[in-house]
Amino acid sequence: MELALTTTGVAARWATARLAEAGVPSPRVDAELLLAHVLGVERGEVRRLAVLDAPLRTDDGGDGAAAARLVALVERRAAREPLQHLLGVAPFRHLELAVGPGVFVPRPETEQVAQVAIDEAARVVARAGAAVVVDLCTGSGAIALAVATEVPGATVHAVELDAAAHGWAGRNVAAVAAATPAAVVHLVRGDARTALRELGGRVDVVVSNPPYVPPGAVPRDPEVAEHDPAVALYGLGDDGLEVPRGVTAAAARLLRPGGLYVMEHAEVQDAAARAMVADAGGFDAASTAEDLAGRPRMVVARRSGGAGSGPDARPAAGRTVTD
Repeated sequence: MELALTTTGVAARWATARLAEAGVPSPRVDAELLLAHVLGVERGEVRRLAVLDAPLRTDDGGDGAAAARLVALVERRAAREPLQHLLGVAPFRHLELAVGPGVFVPRPETEQVAQVAIDEAARVVARAGAAVVVDLCTGSGAIALAVATEVPGATVHAVELDAAAHGWAGRNVAAVAAATPAAVVHLVRGDARTALRELGGRVDVVVSNPPYVPPGAVPRDPEVAEHDPAVALYGLGDDGLEVPRGVTAAAARLLRPGGLYVMEHAEVQDAAARAMVADAGGFDAASTAEDLAGRPRMVVARRSGGAGSGPDARPAAGRTVTD
């Protein structure tokens, strides 16, 4: 097979067909990204080379080296290993984050959760000159780093308990710090329910994408079910919201009066998530905000007692519903 893949066009067509045969949802995109990774170029350049049917080779290997690497990667993707693991990175908003086995791969739907936190932090900075943001269950550090890089003046504290995920977050925090020294993220290894006690009552925004999948709801996609760590998926309890309840209680402790809480959940958990916030106490009435696809994917609430509290102070993030 390696000997037959002599041109970029042939390689791209073979990889696309192989991935389609394996049931990969986006075979052409994945094939082009894997080929770009092998060749060390952008995806657009792969498409140009494929149209030209240019010879398949890299600068540092013989004619067969690129084909051999591509075949190996395509076969791993056909076995439903996550594309992000094969590439070593995952896009999140304007960032490119290092990911791999042991850490949850950030999803596009979480970008809108980050947007709510970013918008609120920016409002606080505009009013007060600085903002304190906490990201609980940070995983790869995606939300924390998005806030830190997009909101000058925000100081972000990111909490992760799992050792493997904390290691990936550390790599990403270090990489962003080197590229953007003004982006401040303090990474803490600890329990989201009890960490950062010194910040109690002083935080402007608490954001979280905690594990929330119920025990019996095994994800359909092999990439998720077989490769995302269970600790990042399953929220415990019959409804999957046992961990989120602890995160919500922590948010109530950390937030200043009027501070904002936003937490991602499954689209079938909107009513349960609003009830969870109500049961925690200390918040104004919670609302559900939709993601960009119109699905109810996050609960949003303000800590009671501040000037920013009340139903007129809910942030805009698509249509919202309340009980």
